[in-house]
Amino acid sequence: MSSAQEQRSHELFTPEHELLRESVRGWVNKRVAPFVDEWESFGEFPADLFAQMGEQGFLGVQYPEEYGGQGGDFAANLVVCEELSRVGAESLCMAVSVHTAMATPPILKYGTEDQRQHYLPDLLAGRKIAALGISEPDAGSDVAGIRTRARPADDCGWILDGGKTFITNGGRADVVLVIARTPPAEEGRKAFSLFLVDTSLAGFTRGRRLQKIGRHASDTCELGFESVRLPADALLGEMGRGFQQIMWELDAERIVSAATSVSLGFHALELAIAYVKDRRQFGKPIADFQAIRHNLADLWASLTAARELVYSTARRFQAGEERLAEIAMAKLVAARSLGEAADYALQVHGGYGYMREYPISRVWVDARVKRITAGTDEIQRELIARHLLGRPSQ
Repeated sequence: MSSAQEQRSHELFTPEHELLRESVRGWVNKRVAPFVDEWESFGEFPADLFAQMGEQGFLGVQYPEEYGGQGGDFAANLVVCEELSRVGAESLCMAVSVHTAMATPPILKYGTEDQRQHYLPDLLAGRKIAALGISEPDAGSDVAGIRTRARPADDCGWILDGGKTFITNGGRADVVLVIARTPPAEEGRKAFSLFLVDTSLAGFTRGRRLQKIGRHASDTCELGFESVRLPADALLGEMGRGFQQIMWELDAERIVSAATSVSLGFHALELAIAYVKDRRQFGKPIADFQAIRHNLADLWASLTAARELVYSTARRFQAGEERLAEIAMAKLVAARSLGEAADYALQVHGGYGYMREYPISRVWVDARVKRITAGTDEIQRELIARHLLGRPSQ
């Protein structure tokens, strides 16, 4: 690991965070890094890996101790996710970040005490796995286009109908946080509510596992809800507040995506640096060619700048500031910097970079989806442009 990558913002990370990083890194180097290629080839990581992480306390670093967490903060969870991306374990990183940073935080923030006590201990211990149900065939970044509906049941509770797609952890999840339309509002922000859906309920179905070009070890599925009868306490937070609640979740999701983009980008450059030091052409290592050295320097500088933007934004988010435009900027810049780094890292490998046996080929493919998940580049630009022009978000 290059010492340059270890120069982090101390405004976000405390000595306690760095002790956590050391612990996570040791576990990842031993239990994850040696097996990433094997899991990708097999198309799945071990079923007990979540439980292993739960035993280490890594799934609950940002949650209160009374629910089985470690009493840390948002930055602590960033540490865990960064360390997974640092070794190119993007499938596991995505699965874990959905569980710890996307689907579970709304339970803590908006849930009743009964909901917290019912769900959080098992989720933080890795005994159960959570998924987030937002995207549909005709609604991704356009949350307002969601068609899944929940209507009040005559005998109390709710009846849920609809479907979701591109759902990470969909094949494993024990509980899915679902956003759905609820009456009486038909349009606008008040038309949506959040529900906790146990996957053991009748009418819940797991559709086909989607075949992706990357992240093969991460299960991404279609989910179906056919007259699923939900109990009254399946509603999370206030009825008609689901849009605002999911927007808060998306802010955290985008920061995590940005932070892991930077971490994966540094991993790509480290693969490139190791290769150019060893690979010889025209009688000398290709690291001696100025064009290669200078391109690597530019890319390292770009990632370093992106990291500082991400950390600054994360610090403000953690402090409770509303920084919608800055979050969009961080996500956009980090994903772009990663893409450039991964692409050039493959380029310097030459033909070998296109071979599956070289890790950079997997990193290159996994990097591409970062410009799509958690809101596309185009969505981030629109959010930034609205801020610049003084137009409120829709």
